[in-house]
Formats: sequence, C-alpha cells, structure tokens
Amino acid sequence: MQTNTARQNLRIQVIVAILSVALFIVKIIAWYITNSVAILTDALESIVNVIAGFIGIYSLYVSSKPKDTDHPYGHGKVEFISAAIEGTLISVAGLIIIAEAINQLKHPHGIRKLDSGIYLVAATAIINFVAGSICVSQGKKNNSLALIASGKHLRSDTYTTAGIIVGLILLYFTKLGWIDSAVAIVFAVVILVTGYKIVRSSVAGIMDEADLDLLKKMVITLNENRNVNWIDLHNLRLIKYGPTLHLDCHLTVPWYFNVHEAHVEIDSLSELVRKNYGESVELFVHSDGCMPFSCAICDKLECTVRQHPFVKKIEWTMENISTNHKHTIDS
Repeated sequence: MQTNTARQNLRIQVIVAILSVALFIVKIIAWYITNSVAILTDALESIVNVIAGFIGIYSLYVSSKPKDTDHPYGHGKVEFISAAIEGTLISVAGLIIIAEAINQLKHPHGIRKLDSGIYLVAATAIINFVAGSICVSQGKKNNSLALIASGKHLRSDTYTTAGIIVGLILLYFTKLGWIDSAVAIVFAVVILVTGYKIVRSSVAGIMDEADLDLLKKMVITLNENRNVNWIDLHNLRLIKYGPTLHLDCHLTVPWYFNVHEAHVEIDSLSELVRKNYGESVELFVHSDGCMPFSCAICDKLECTVRQHPFVKKIEWTMENISTNHKHTIDS
C-alpha cells in the first residue's frame, strides 16, 4: 500500500510539472502581447514552478525507493531537501517581483492589449489554484511534504497572479501605472512568507524536530483508547521520513505477563495507531514490566499481586509521555 501511495504522489507531481511548463508558456504569451512588466514578473515567478516541479519529481522518485542497507529508514527525507529548495526558490521569486515592481515605478513602460492579457493570466490563476489545492490535499493524505510544498507554491503563485490581475484591472480603468507595482509588492511579501514557512518546515524535518500538532493528536488518541493493561507509556518519539511516520515508545504492562501476552498488548497498540494514522507507520515498542511504585497509578482492579492500593490514574500529556522514565504518583 505504501508503494502505491508513493506512485500516486509521483504521478501527481509529474502532472504538476507538465502543467507548470504549459502555464509558463501562456504567461510568456500574455507578456508578449501586452508588454506588461507585471505580467513578465508573474511569468518569471512561474519559472520557479517549472524548476520546483521537476525537483519534486526527482525527490518523490527517490523517496519511493524501498529501504536498503545504506538507508534502513528509507529515502523519505529527500522530500525535506526538495521542500527546502522549493521554499528558497519561492523566496527568491518574491524578491525578484519586488525588484521588478520598483524598477517599473522608476521606468514605466507602455502597455497594449491589456484586456487579452488579463484573460490569459486569470485562466492560469484558476488552473494553478485548483492544481495546488489537489496537491496539498493529496500531500496531507499521503504524508508527502514534497506534494504539500508544491501545492502551496502553486497556490502562492495564484495569489501573486490575483494581485497582478487586480493591479492590471485598476490600471486599465485609471491609467495609473504605479498601481500594479504596488499590488505586486504586497503579494510578493505573501510569497516571501510562504517560502519561509516551507523552508522552516523542511529544516524542522531534517533536524527531526518534534511535530507538536501530530504529537498532541497522538496523545489524545492514546488517552481515549487506553487499555487497562497499558499501565504506563513513556519515551514516546515521532519522526517523519517523507511519507513514513516512525514511532517508538516504552509500554509498561503487568510484570507477570509472559512474552506472548506482552506482545498482544503491543499489537493492540500498533493496530490503534495504524487505524488512526494509516499503514505508513513504523512502530518500535519496548515493553517494560511494572514496578511496585506502579501500583498507585494502575487501575487494573483484578490484579492478584498488587502491593499498593490504586491512588489515581496518570493522564498522558505531551510533556510526560515524552520523558524517558516510568511515571509515578508524583509525576
């Protein structure tokens, strides 16, 4: 199933790359017939889409490769590198747009056939937004940072194009040449922010930074489906490798469980996680036997070897579930 997901991601990225080339050509045509620097700026920004699209194809191709001796966790982290490059390109495009807009203010150019240019550019904006939304949706579904980055890039291109269209429409009716430059600068800032966010998320992935939103969701799932034999859970860590989510933790079970009984509880935990987070989850669960101090937080009432009375149940939180020690009544 994971292989099919990788192929689906790659197929979508190929379509995005081909679409980016086609839309770039349309924008160049629009610039040629209008002589609008604003449209030329939008076309230059689309070059980034083309480059990023093909980078995305390569990264998804590499990330879809199976694990091997040199890459025991797979090749998924290449998606973080792809996203970092794409985010950087987006930021550079934003700076180029600002520079071109300022240059247009200093040296205005005559514009012709503006209405035709507006129609062509508007069509590219609509197509970009639809394609970008599909990429983001599919990327979130398949845990593909490369697809999400491509989708956000396409949508940021849509916002830029929309700003330029507004400027061109105002220019068409008012003949004030500075308007489209001002609007382009505003949306260039939006592009810079988007690029920064993509680079930030990719660096976080490369550095194995904790995904706090995902961890919070995981803690809620575990608390709501807690098994009476899961006395404690600690040292839980989540790491993303492209579309694969790697999870490891220590699960405390009754000390008198044999290996088979402890493994049944691990299987139950694994099934719960995969049910809620998909099949592309790798779990490495270490089982611990409970200690005498565990009795105070264990509500397994039918236990015949209990040494201390049950006091209270420890609610798992993002903080205590990540610590590398068994919980006690005081922790």
